[in-house]
Amino acid sequence: MKSRSESLIRLKKFQVDEKRRQVAQIEMMVADFERMASELDQQIEIEQQKTGISDVAHFAYSTFAKAAIARRDNLLASAADMRDQLETAQDALAEAVEDLKKVELLDQREHGREAAEEAKVEQSEYDEMGRLRHMRR
Repeated sequence: MKSRSESLIRLKKFQVDEKRRQVAQIEMMVADFERMASELDQQIEIEQQKTGISDVAHFAYSTFAKAAIARRDNLLASAADMRDQLETAQDALAEAVEDLKKVELLDQREHGREAAEEAKVEQSEYDEMGRLRHMRR
């Protein structure tokens, strides 16, 4: 019984660790997308200052700036999608942590029962020794 509960605890801990890694990875991806979008914003602003045209609808607007805007918008959309995935991953992590706590609690209860049973047996043995000693007198 011990080895099975210990294996289950190890499995649950592994699952929690894996979910934490997934959450961290998604958080890093969101941060990277947002950083790249910010860098593109700066490049767009620099290009607009160089050309003196900030109206995207203007016929002479920079094609580089248009492409950078499209890339930035795609990055921001990807970051938004990743935030949705992050929320899902965080929920899965919370569920995995909850499962681990349940398994650990059940294991503690089982160990408590075993300890109580051992104490009961030990007490019975002491009672028997005391009874035998009392009978000898």
